[in-house]
Amino acid sequence: MALLKVSNVGPIKNTDSINGEFIRFEGLTVFIGDQGTGKSTLAKLFSTLSWIEKALFREDFTPKYISQYKRFQKQLEFQNIDQYLKPNSYIEYVGDAFTIKYDNGKVKIKPIDNKKAKPYDFPKIMYVPAERNFVSTIDRPDLIKRLPMTIFSFLEEYEYAKRTLKGTIQLPIHGVTFEYRKQNKKSWIIGEDYSGEPYKLDLLAASSGFQSLVPMYLVTESLSKIISEKGNTAKDDLTYDRAKKFNEELERILANSKLDEDAKQILIERKLRTINYTSFVNIVEEPEQNLFPTSQKKILYALFRNTNKNINNKLILTTHSPYIINYLTLAIKAFSLKENLSDDQLNQLNNIVPLDAALNPNKVAVYQINNEGLVEELESYKGLPSDENYLNELLGDFNDDFVELLKLEEL
Repeated sequence: MALLKVSNVGPIKNTDSINGEFIRFEGLTVFIGDQGTGKSTLAKLFSTLSWIEKALFREDFTPKYISQYKRFQKQLEFQNIDQYLKPNSYIEYVGDAFTIKYDNGKVKIKPIDNKKAKPYDFPKIMYVPAERNFVSTIDRPDLIKRLPMTIFSFLEEYEYAKRTLKGTIQLPIHGVTFEYRKQNKKSWIIGEDYSGEPYKLDLLAASSGFQSLVPMYLVTESLSKIISEKGNTAKDDLTYDRAKKFNEELERILANSKLDEDAKQILIERKLRTINYTSFVNIVEEPEQNLFPTSQKKILYALFRNTNKNINNKLILTTHSPYIINYLTLAIKAFSLKENLSDDQLNQLNNIVPLDAALNPNKVAVYQINNEGLVEELESYKGLPSDENYLNELLGDFNDDFVELLKLEEL
């Protein structure tokens, strides 16, 4: 489990209201709040810090290197949040391999004692930006100049997912399938219209909901599959120099006469963990984007299903949608029910919430950020998120406003 504590970064004032003052990232973490309150700031900070930890573990650079000459701040440029730092900004990240602390402009990084920490799960980290429909609406987005790095990184994974797709893939809504033709690099959605007539439509001409859903879904399915498959490898992420360095380090370990065979085995296993993915960290902004409520439910359960494929996977969501919290509640409730049901009852439950999308409440945390930038954890009852959250309160405000209109009508 990773932990994050933040003060005075962008719109975030602090996380002091949280019990323990740290945001927990284990299983599913959800951020809700108004626009500009800092949901994405927290998601982007976690994305950057977990990537730095991964690079430190892989020995791409040393703690001393990343701590000097504002190199840490430079890493925040990838997510365009480097300007969010202030003179009194404080960031503390506790991972499985390293702790990273930013305080008064200074960075301190310490390795975690291997004897006290669990083995580091080498992650594939993916940030799915809210602007993802861009990659569906432009014929050749790779030719666009000054493309933000988050979009460029996501585009690379999206292109890989399409190239490696065999045949078609069933999308989680409306019985529609997706097809990619490598010959002409065309993306198609295939289904039936309201009258039962079949259609095949270029994704460029499809609705905004499909343009937003398809890239997110394909990338999630592709990466979760890579992690689930035995023998998956991160070698493709290595440059020639890094691959050469990796092989040289293995040779030095094997040739070291001062090490016994057990010590060599431990060192080799640690090195191998730097090229074999053992977890998938999926960070998704606004999964509900441009989607009808029932479609929000289906894509959400698809995200949950992929997270559940590996015990070490993590899913981080930012959302404005009250439906997301409600469907999350159903997934948690399904988890508590499924152990005590008959086969017939399990089938009924599966029709409501797919069994492979049910969520362990002990691995779910929901945080809400108010307009003052204060972060608090949403309370729960028997693992279920409280109804007293900002999104539900807004629905209540609607009812109150409607009552006031009815009163005016009676005058």
